[in-house]
This record gives sequence, structure tokens and C-alpha cells, in this order.
Amino acid sequence: MKDTAAQNTLELLVHGVGGTTPEEMLDDPRTVRVTGDDTAAVFRRIDDVDAEERPAAEHGEAPVPEAYVWCNLTSGNGSRALWLLLLPFMVVNLAHWMRPTSEGRRPRTVRLYGLLVRLAGLSLTVLLVAAACEVALDLAAWQCAGTPACAERHTWLGFLSPFGSGDGWWSEPGRRLALAALVPSALTGLLWYLSHRTWSAYESQPPPPGSDGEGTGTDGEGGETYHSALGRPGFWYGRRLVARLRAAHTAAAFLTVAAAVGTAAAREDRRPGGPALLDALAPLFTLAYVAGALVVVWVVCRRGRTENRLDHELDRALVRRLPVGSLVLLALSLVYACCSRPEWRSAGRLPGDRVFGALTLTQCLLVVALAVVAHVLHRTRPHPRAALRGLAGPAVAMLACALGGVMSGGVAQRVSDWLDGTRRTLPGPPVLLTWQASVIPPLLLLLLVVVALLARRTLRVRRAEAAEVEREHPAEPADAARTRRIGTARAMAGLTDLAPRVLGIVAVATLLLGAASLLGAELTEEVPGDAAEGAPAALQGAADTTQACGSWLIGVGFLLFVTWGRRAYKDPSARRTIGILWDVGTFWPRAAHPFAPPCYAERAVPDLTWRMATWTRATGGRLVLSGHSQGSVLAAAAAWQLEPSARRRVALLTYGSPLERLYGRWFPAHFGPAALSALHREVDCWRNLYRLTDPIGGPVRLPGDCGPEVDRAPLKDPLAYGRTALHPLPAPILGHSDYQADPAFAEERRLLLARLRPEVPGPRPIEEGPRPVGKTPSALRRGPVEEGDDPPQAPGSSGRSSG
Repeated sequence: MKDTAAQNTLELLVHGVGGTTPEEMLDDPRTVRVTGDDTAAVFRRIDDVDAEERPAAEHGEAPVPEAYVWCNLTSGNGSRALWLLLLPFMVVNLAHWMRPTSEGRRPRTVRLYGLLVRLAGLSLTVLLVAAACEVALDLAAWQCAGTPACAERHTWLGFLSPFGSGDGWWSEPGRRLALAALVPSALTGLLWYLSHRTWSAYESQPPPPGSDGEGTGTDGEGGETYHSALGRPGFWYGRRLVARLRAAHTAAAFLTVAAAVGTAAAREDRRPGGPALLDALAPLFTLAYVAGALVVVWVVCRRGRTENRLDHELDRALVRRLPVGSLVLLALSLVYACCSRPEWRSAGRLPGDRVFGALTLTQCLLVVALAVVAHVLHRTRPHPRAALRGLAGPAVAMLACALGGVMSGGVAQRVSDWLDGTRRTLPGPPVLLTWQASVIPPLLLLLLVVVALLARRTLRVRRAEAAEVEREHPAEPADAARTRRIGTARAMAGLTDLAPRVLGIVAVATLLLGAASLLGAELTEEVPGDAAEGAPAALQGAADTTQACGSWLIGVGFLLFVTWGRRAYKDPSARRTIGILWDVGTFWPRAAHPFAPPCYAERAVPDLTWRMATWTRATGGRLVLSGHSQGSVLAAAAAWQLEPSARRRVALLTYGSPLERLYGRWFPAHFGPAALSALHREVDCWRNLYRLTDPIGGPVRLPGDCGPEVDRAPLKDPLAYGRTALHPLPAPILGHSDYQADPAFAEERRLLLARLRPEVPGPRPIEEGPRPVGKTPSALRRGPVEEGDDPPQAPGSSGRSSG
């Protein structure tokens, strides 16, 4: 373009974990919001508000900086820490996206992987509601209200107790259960409300215009026809699946409450001498529960994600009728339970406590099946750096199930101890929950051993790194303390790469201990301390100790968990430490569990895509997309969503980026070498900066000649070893922060601006004739690339090098 205003260059800055202020990002105290709202917005310096209307010569060689601030999508006041209570749902949703890459092969196996994860997510919903039923129905209404000593200690239960209320109307067991069922029902309603509210704010938002193409591939779970699934038109538009899953999980939760109340009443009615009408209704309710469960499972299994096109359908009849039908069945069950049964007395535990055993067994089988499917997919297209050789998804699913079991059992155990104390007048929670709590101390001992081994390795690596630091500065006076600090920082940063091993060990140990607790509960039908009576003194003492410690650890751990989460949202330093884990989990859309915390990328990625598309359309200018940490992941996802003509005008600058180190290893199907190589080909140019002291960021590691073109050699950290004229005071070890403080940052940005072409490239002619497999025009110019590393290039994509 000849117009000087069209030659302006925009630098769009995207911050990372923990967030920052626009004043810090733009290095100017005078900033103004140019578009967006209080949740996420784009800011400029006041002097640059009308940059599009002024000639580029007024800016010189410097680009017009803009800051996209999205930290309010993932942080806020302390009340948002309550989202941590839904951590098992987030973790199982994460397992969905960790499947190994198949690059278009084995589409049925890919769909089976997604199906198994969705079933695991459904089991977690049932487990959570069953735990709420255990607390409200079994421990409070059935056991405590039915026991004179417990009811006397807790006077708020007096009107439910036949001893304290003089056989009042609410004292019958069925009516007590019906009233207590309001607690898990309210919990289900709260989950539905949170999911629906966030669905309205995220999944139901339309994508940018021009993104409603049909695509060229199969179902979103059927393979990688696109370079990356994140570039598919419907990837960030999962309204139909989330609506279906929300309806199914809500119905499952209501059915769980209805079954807990109705089956107890039906069991009483099957005894001889009961009313004939109630005896006839009992099998009808049982059939209704089974039929409802089958419908829910069918809905969960029926359809996965549709990503290759925008699916505007919503299955309104299903979304409305399924939850309403289950709610009606729940209401009928409560009425049925309230019918008069004068001879009914509550004794022992509430019938149905074996549900926890069935759920545990189901989850173990699902995880094993998921591991087999993941192994088959990994063997189809092995990725040497994939975490746990493609088994990261099953390991994370096992972790989600373990978290759900620990949280459910912990709440039940704590409530039981609060109601009964040490008097042992109540039967307490199901035996399996006590067994599961008892395996926590052995698991913690294993973790201590792992931590000790990691500490030993870190000390060894620190010595090696310290020696390397001395070799890097041979002409400077030795400073043992300084050298040790730098070596320690590098060694600690390297622990990130050992996370897959730790997760694998924990997952296998959890699976074995969970199976052992299930077997012990089924064989003995007693808690570990009672089951060990008569055994050798050492074994009995160990059983009593693990049982007592497990119950205590669950209570303390639960409080620490909530406190830790609240601090992470309120304290910026704590958020930078642990925020990456939460931001990775909530980056992905809700594909396996509708009650997981909302996906902030479904707002951030369209925001960035809109901003880049409108800039290039309005000015035809150049654009540097600059992303730090998690911001680099958002930047890559937004670049994939651009039209090819706009993507060719973008230069990508990433620093402290987890694109390959975390996302490429843990999510190979979406950030593997083929996807990152395609992104490198299709943007105008790309440079990546990292440090050896950075525990999050790392090299992109593109294959062949692409790697050196993208990755700069590790930046110096600290910038100066000793005191110099430029650094008269000791330079800090920056690690993951302040990449702009390094002169290399400004140098790389200047080189990117020089490489960006000032004029918009014209459309490339479509080449006739066959093309060598795995080769694009840019790949042929750069040299050989291993077959399969670069998927076939889409028509109209750019083949320009970043060099």
C-alpha cells in the first residue's frame, strides 16, 4: 500500500500468568482503554489513541504499542477461590485434551478416547452428589436424627428425631430423608446455575465474522485435518456440547438424589405387611431410575465436539426436557418417601452405601481402558517428547478421580467426626470412604520419598550448573555465593521437565492403593482399625494410625486447599507461583465436564482475533504479536484463528513461552511439532526467547532448520555476573519475569520489524501438479524435514521463512 498511514506497525502485547497493569506493559503512566470492558480490554498510551489517522512517519521505526489485559478473566476477589472446589471437574476436562496425536488416523479410536473421558467426568458428578447425599441424608437425617444420644447433642435435629419431637410428623425416616434431600438438590441447582451463567458469557458468544466456514475435516474428535485443531472454525464455540453435557449431568445429579431417597423407601415397602399401593409403586420407581440413568449415559455417549464448522444447533428439546424430567422424578420420589410408614425405623447405614464401591470400580476400569486407547494412539504417531509416552491423559484422569474420592470421603469423615466425635454411637460413613482416607498416609510417604530423590538430583544438577557458570565467566573474579545462586536457579527450573515422572508415579500408586482399599472394604466390611483386630500388634497399630491420620489429614488438607486457593487469587506473588497450573486447566474449553470452571480462552482468543483482523483490514499494516508466558499460548491460538491473508502480515514474538515445554509435551494433539511447524510457516516470522533459569518458558524445538530460526540462544540470566559499569549493583536473577529488561528483547523486536514486509503480499498462485509428501515450498527452500513433522499446507497459506 502506498498510503503512509497504512504502513503503521502495531505491537499487540499479551501478558502472562498473574497479569499486570497496562501502565507497566506500555511503560507509560498515561494509558486509556480503546476497546473492551472491565473483564478484558485493549489499552494504548494517550499519545497513540489516533495512531491509525496519523502518518507512519510520526512514529519513526517504533511500532504503535497496545496492551491486551485479560487477568480479570482468571483472577478476582477471594470468593473466586470457591472454584477450587470444582478442581476434580477441571482436571478430568484437562485429560480430554491430553490425548496423543493421530494426525487424521484412527478416528474411531480418537472418538473412543473422548467418550471414555466424558464417562469419567459423569462419574465424578455422581460421586460429588452422592457424597452430599451421604452427609445430609445418611449421616445427619438417617443416623444422627435416629440415634437418641446424637440427636440430644445436636438440638437443631430435634424436630427430625422421634425421641426429641415425640414422634412428630417429620420424625418418620422417609420424611427426614425427603427434607434432607433439599441439600444435594440445592447443590445441583447451584452447579447448574454456575454452568449456565458462564456458558452464557463464554460458549454462547459468537466468533468473529468469517469463521463460520464448514472446514475440511471430520468430526472434531476424528482427526487433525487442520494444521492444529485450534484453527478450526468451531474450536472456541462449544455451545452445543456444553449445553448437552450440562443437561445430562444435571439430570444425573437429580437422579442420584432421587435414587438415594426412593430406593430406601422402596426397600422398606418390599417387606411383608406393607401397604399394597406402596409395594406396587416400588418397582416402578426403580425402573424409572434405571431408565433415566440409561438416557443420561446415552446423551453423554451420543455426541462429542464439532469443531470443523460452527454448530449453531442447540438440541433445545433435549436440553430442557432431560433436567426437567429428572427433577419431576425427584419430586415424585420425595412425595413417595413422605407417605406414612409407621413401622419404619432407621438403623445402621442408609441402604445404598455400596454405590461408592461401584463408582470407584467404574472409575478404575475407565482409567485402565483410557490408558489402552491412549497407548494405541501414541503408537500410531509416536511423539518422543510426549509426556509419559502418551499416557498423560489417563494419569491425569486418575488424579481427577482420586481428588474426587478424597474430597468426598474427607467431607463425609469430617462431618461424621463432628456429629459423633469419639463416642462411636453412629455407624459412620461407608466403610470404603474410611479405607480411602486410610491410604493417604502411605501415599504421602511415597511422595516424601519422591521429593527426597528430586532434592538429591537438584543438588547434583546444581553442582554441575555451578561449574558451567564458572566456565561461562572465566575472566571475572569468582563469587561462590553468586555462582551457587545461579546454579540453584537453573537446577530448580529444570524440575519442570520431571513433572511427567512424578505424575506417573503418583497415578500408578493411586490406582493400586485405590484398588487395595476397594478390595479391603469388600472383603472385611469393616474399617481398617477394626479389620486388623487380632492381627500382630505392629499391623494393628499401623492400621489404627493410618485410619486416624488419614481422617485428620483430609480435614487439614481441605482447609489448606481452600486457604491456598484464596491466597492465590489475592496475592500476586502466590498467583505467579501456582497460577500457571490453574491457567493451563482453564485455558481449554469444557469438552468433558460442564461444571468445570469456565474457559477464559473462549473470551480471550476471539478478542485477540477480532483486534488483529480489524487492524489489518482497516490499515493493511504490519503487526507484531508479542506474548509472554501464557500470553504466548493465547497469541498462538489467536494466530491460528486468523484468515491466511491476515496471518501472513503477523510477526510472532514469544518469551518465557510454555508452548513446547508444557503444551507441546502434555497436549501433543494440539501443540505438537506438526502444529507448531505449520504456525511457523504461516506467520511472516517468529522468534522465541527463553532463559535457563525459567521454570515455565523454554525453546520451541521445531525440527530441522526451523529450530534455530525460531529459538534464540538462551538469554543471559543474570545480565551481569559481577559488578560492571552498566550494572554497578548486582543484577537480579530474573527467571520467568522481565524479559523486556534484556537488550536482546529490543533487538529481536527490531529484527522482526525489519523482516515484516511493508506491503501486503498478493495471493499466491495455486501450483499445479503433485507435491512431495511432507514438503511445502518453504520446506523445500529450507532443506529436508522429517516426513510427518509438517502436515500438508492449506491452500493460500504462506511459505515465507522467518530468517
